[in-house]
Amino acid sequence: MRNKLIFVFTLLLVVSVGALAADINGKWSAQVPGRNGTRDNTFNLKADCDKLTGTMVVEGQETAIADGKASGDSLSFTAKVDRGGNMITYTFSGKVTGDQIQFKREGGQGQAREFTAKRAE
Repeated sequence: MRNKLIFVFTLLLVVSVGALAADINGKWSAQVPGRNGTRDNTFNLKADCDKLTGTMVVEGQETAIADGKASGDSLSFTAKVDRGGNMITYTFSGKVTGDQIQFKREGGQGQAREFTAKRAE
């Protein structure tokens, strides 16, 4: 009987932790600061357990995200962007809070940039 109670308690704990995971799925819009001002970015994200997939659109150029991970309210991924024939790899990490994601972007030739994406639609 004790083993059954432990099993049920463990199962309820696992289910409740899953329910606490932030809703990352959907379309997110942001103005990302750079050396030459800000650029409009759109992130289309889909989380499946701890795997994150999707696309990023910058100035009409769509690129798939890679190495995507999601855990609770945290996420991370990489994306390659063509800048005048040069492929630049950026690493994004973020934390979801309600209808916003606080992002940090690293990579390229500049310094790390922080910005906020807001849920679109």
